Amino acid sequence: MATHTIAVLVQDQPGVLQRISGLFGRRGFNIDSITVGASEERGLSRMIIKTIGDGAMIEQIQKQLYKLIDVIQVRLLSASPMVARELALINVSALPAQRPEIMGVVDTFRASAIDIGPSSLIIQAVGDSDKVDAMIELLKPYGIRELSRTGTTAMLREGQEKVAQVQVQHASQLQEQPDAQAQLREARTAHTLAVPCAERSLA
Repeated sequence: MATHTIAVLVQDQPGVLQRISGLFGRRGFNIDSITVGASEERGLSRMIIKTIGDGAMIEQIQKQLYKLIDVIQVRLLSASPMVARELALINVSALPAQRPEIMGVVDTFRASAIDIGPSSLIIQAVGDSDKVDAMIELLKPYGIRELSRTGTTAMLREGQEKVAQVQVQHASQLQEQPDAQAQLREARTAHTLAVPCAERSLA
């Protein structure tokens, strides 16, 4: 099964993150990483979720996300060319005699030492997950004292926005949930200026 990256635009309301993570848990979907932050539109937040699954599972995830009233837009970013980055802070043991070797690793990955202590260094690394993973593996022999990673954030490359848009709300689901239909339409209408018409059409 492959790793997929999904962008979810949501109303900035209390409990939204809990509802989305709860949906994944109830359905047995694994979250590899999730990042949340303000979007370009006031009142809306964007979540970037990395998950592992096959095509059928990813399609089901998208459908389930659209059942949540706070969800405005879902995009399967990994289906198109995208830019993905994460930041890692790595506290590694570094005696004076070891530091030239460690800095050689740091320079190779275009990372930086942002704090120098008597017996350790804090390294800052920015890149895709594979790059960060590779750097961590090379630093492990020196002794990693602490590791903190932000998780992946991502966006599509220019020209890919319409290609990757996924709108999967079915008419049968709307008929079964008329109240949800009205609220979904209201939310998407309020977002007219931010989402192109072709991207807002419901399947």
